Amino acid sequence: MPVLKDHSFVSVQSVSRQELRQLVCSELKGLLELGNLEAAKVVLIPVQPVDIAEAIEGLPEAMQAIAFRLLSKDRAIEVYEYLDSSVQQGLIEDLKRHDVLEVIDNMSPDDRARLFDELPAKVVRRLLVGLSHQQREATALLLGYKPNTAGRIMTPEYISLKASWSVSQAFERTRSLADTSETIYSLYVTDAAHRLLGNLSLRDLVIAQPEQTIDEIMNPHVICVYTDTEQEEVARELQHYDFIALPVVDAEQRLVGIVTVDDVIDILEEETTKDIHNLGGIQSGGDRYFQTSILKVVGRRLFWLLFVFCASSLAGVLLRVQEEFLMQVIALIAFIPFLIDSGGDVGAQSSTTVIRGISTNEIRSNQALWVIGREAMAGALLGLILGVITIPWSYLLQGDWLVSLVVGISLFIITVLATVAGSALVFLFYFLGLDPALMSIPLMTTIIDILGIIVYLYVARLILGF
Repeated sequence: MPVLKDHSFVSVQSVSRQELRQLVCSELKGLLELGNLEAAKVVLIPVQPVDIAEAIEGLPEAMQAIAFRLLSKDRAIEVYEYLDSSVQQGLIEDLKRHDVLEVIDNMSPDDRARLFDELPAKVVRRLLVGLSHQQREATALLLGYKPNTAGRIMTPEYISLKASWSVSQAFERTRSLADTSETIYSLYVTDAAHRLLGNLSLRDLVIAQPEQTIDEIMNPHVICVYTDTEQEEVARELQHYDFIALPVVDAEQRLVGIVTVDDVIDILEEETTKDIHNLGGIQSGGDRYFQTSILKVVGRRLFWLLFVFCASSLAGVLLRVQEEFLMQVIALIAFIPFLIDSGGDVGAQSSTTVIRGISTNEIRSNQALWVIGREAMAGALLGLILGVITIPWSYLLQGDWLVSLVVGISLFIITVLATVAGSALVFLFYFLGLDPALMSIPLMTTIIDILGIIVYLYVARLILGF
């Protein structure tokens, strides 16, 4: 794929996607600053729409609308769907009303609904009025379903066939709708009431005889989801069955749309980002990093930090109560950070493993006791290995076998408790109907820290005889 560099073509076949975006963005910015719009237009010709979108996002705000205007109508529609919602909103403000409506009217209904979810209600109402009747109805249909459900993310642009049609008739139907359908590789069979009867692939159609009827070659055991199915469940179904698209039906089994694999990739990225934020003790907001204000960043991180502060204060109170005992065996103090850090790390590993298993449906709720027991056995083995290593190591540091024994036994018990708590608390959140990812690393490590201190002091009193 060639692009202009200093007004000459250079090969970028070996250039990474990130380097390509930076190269196009840099070249585009330079030409726009010079006012050379014709050369800037030529730069964009061989570049893929998704890369053009990223290059435009990298431009200063004042240049984004200018760069977007350089694209042809068809290219502009493709590129607009790939742009970040904040840039899409900016272009709505910068471009003329007619230009915006033309682009938005030609967007896929599901992408248009996603954009409208990000826009203020006043702007959405104004844009809806300007859409064509067909597109306005399609968008209103999607916006009528609950957010984050199959109905909200589906597209009504699919190809449906009748069971009595011949293969030749089905081909004609597919050809006539190919340009306006989200995909032609998955085809669906419906009856007169538009109820879903079956499905077939384009491959099935190609290898069939022209005189065969659709009901002879279709698959009547079709997998589908309902309009109110959670989007995460839709993503798992598509991933599990390796489908290109998944049909969406209403309560009466009528086919109303399809969810395609490209939509699922976006969902999986969104859900994974949310889980990572939750695991890190950050309230997920869905905004991109640079589109989030500092106040929002602080607000999302503050809750768990305040929780950790309060819990750490409790740990401090426990140590304060045992101050007299600790002063008698001063060597014990040196190992407190080591023990609570080890317990927190082990607990975080356990909770992360179980959360991931639940998210991918590898671990199910009826396996809770078995999973907790398995984690306890893993914790016992880890604790035994770490304890055996820790006892001689701690003796070399402070020269007291009894204190070393206290550290080793405490580490063993803390490790077992950490794995049990790390898995059990995740299931507790799950059974309470909360997101298991809310069992975040800060929460887990803080709980284990407190338990670790209690165990350590109790074992020390028991062995040292105080």
